Amino acid sequence: MSRIASRFEELRSAGRKGFIPFVSAGDPDLETSFRIVLALADLGADIIELGVPFSDPMADGPTIQASSMRALANGVRLEDVIELSRQIRESSEAPIVLFSYLNPLYQYGLERLAHDAAGSGIDGILVTDAVDEEAAEIGAIFRSNGLDLISLIAPTTSDERLAKIAANANGFLYAVSRAGVTGARSETSSAAEELVRRARAVTDLPVAVGFGISTSGQIEEVWEYADAAVVGSAIVAEIERAIPLGNVPERVRAFVGSLLPAVANTGTEN
Repeated sequence: MSRIASRFEELRSAGRKGFIPFVSAGDPDLETSFRIVLALADLGADIIELGVPFSDPMADGPTIQASSMRALANGVRLEDVIELSRQIRESSEAPIVLFSYLNPLYQYGLERLAHDAAGSGIDGILVTDAVDEEAAEIGAIFRSNGLDLISLIAPTTSDERLAKIAANANGFLYAVSRAGVTGARSETSSAAEELVRRARAVTDLPVAVGFGISTSGQIEEVWEYADAAVVGSAIVAEIERAIPLGNVPERVRAFVGSLLPAVANTGTEN
């Protein structure tokens, strides 16, 4: 059983729901990213999503786009994200998922990527723009190396395509809370709950909901109907605010601790 599957099994056994934070790898630099991830794991993050910097992140809103540009300006490449994952794995058992567009993965080489990612302790890769036959091919390569292909589903995904996506996915499904790009929202969408219901009709995989989850209330709302909540833009925005002030990991830890006091107070075995 993979680390991701094991973590969701642990959550189910404990009657808990998951917390999945996202950070852009290399923002503001690789060493700070390393310290941020360890702080998140120490707070009780169930899975860590590491964004691979990309110059044309079409699914991302301005906050994550800016973080990706900061990382690219520092020369951060996919090789660096894999090495960062290896360093994290030496200090934490929290599952690691890379969040990437296809272009950097193809440039690196899928077979090479799968081999190197697995060897660095990465557990899964979420490919935002892999669909249908392409996703099936990528999923087969990943599975042969013990990696999960994490797939996105959206409220606009038809039932037919939802079944196809679920058939190629492993680990969990990432349900986009609404149509559009990433970014903090003041409220969540009722479409997300309906999407999770539709997903459960075609798969036993856990379902995490993300895109726009930015407050404690929204996290608790997602936990009512999904297996995990993903928080990305709110954390990335806090990193951006903290950069000129210094002590970025400590400020991010305090922010996430206030966002998820129940998680922060439980301690961690990650």
